[in-house]
Amino acid sequence: MRYVRGTVLHAISDYGIAEGDAPQPGPGQVQIRVAACGIGYVDVLVALGGYQVKPSLPHTPGQEIAGTVSAIGDGVAGLSVGDRVLAAAQGGFAEYAVASRDSVFRIPDKLAFASAASLRLNYLTALHGLRDRANLQRGERLLVLGAAGGVGIAAVQVGKLLGAEVIAVASTEDKRAFAREGGADRVLDSVVEGWRERLKEACNGGGPDVIFDPLCGPLFEPAFRSLAWRGRHLVVGFVGGEIPRLRVNLPLMKGAALVGVDVRQFALFEREKADAYVKELIAWAGEGRLSPIEGRRFAFNDFAEAMAYAHSGRGMGKTILEIG
Repeated sequence: MRYVRGTVLHAISDYGIAEGDAPQPGPGQVQIRVAACGIGYVDVLVALGGYQVKPSLPHTPGQEIAGTVSAIGDGVAGLSVGDRVLAAAQGGFAEYAVASRDSVFRIPDKLAFASAASLRLNYLTALHGLRDRANLQRGERLLVLGAAGGVGIAAVQVGKLLGAEVIAVASTEDKRAFAREGGADRVLDSVVEGWRERLKEACNGGGPDVIFDPLCGPLFEPAFRSLAWRGRHLVVGFVGGEIPRLRVNLPLMKGAALVGVDVRQFALFEREKADAYVKELIAWAGEGRLSPIEGRRFAFNDFAEAMAYAHSGRGMGKTILEIG
């Protein structure tokens, strides 16, 4: 039995690092020595009690991990101790975590653990949204709002892989440069005044065919109004603050669709397809077609600062907690 460290939430906003026995894998489970854990906006909301699903206490945050297999439970096939993997697990802010076998995927040697820890949720959200919900076609124009965030930069990269022309919207010059380095063809600021005119110019007088929107903030309605005929506006999240409303005549006038993207329910109701997409993303990374972009990295002891940073909206890419 290993004696390990892990972060524990004893009460909302009361964190500490505790020591205890490593969690042991039961039947159909895998123990993983965690090297890196991704931190998303939702992870912080859950830990702060601000999400629709409340954690039971004590609670160890983190659900996107990458590391090496350290022990295998009964009935587990296709994995060996020492395999490099990414996984969905509860309690990723720890030196060891346990995951269900069907959520564990081997990763190639060329895929760094920090990059792998940003792959599952963000890039799966982007691929599911753009391929399944938007039916994005090669040569179409894709507008990505919040393009420097973890899921935004994933949409930029996946959109390019699917053959789209990508316009990235971000609030600062640094973030716009980040999106451009991630593959965006053009970048645009997020200042509301005159924004539609600047977007029209960026679209050579037209409008976007698909909007990928993890913010749903002040640009939500101006962006929808700018859609091309038969455009699709993907609602991915509400990081932008108060949830906006849309007059129902606007979709009619545009022949347009407002489409929800919920990767959690996608993985729940279409598990086989979701797993196939994760394998496809890993294969793209192994082939060098996709280079998952991790954001700022934090040491294990700085987990509280890492969560505050992930919650601030200042970060670019997926915030990573390095553990192993």
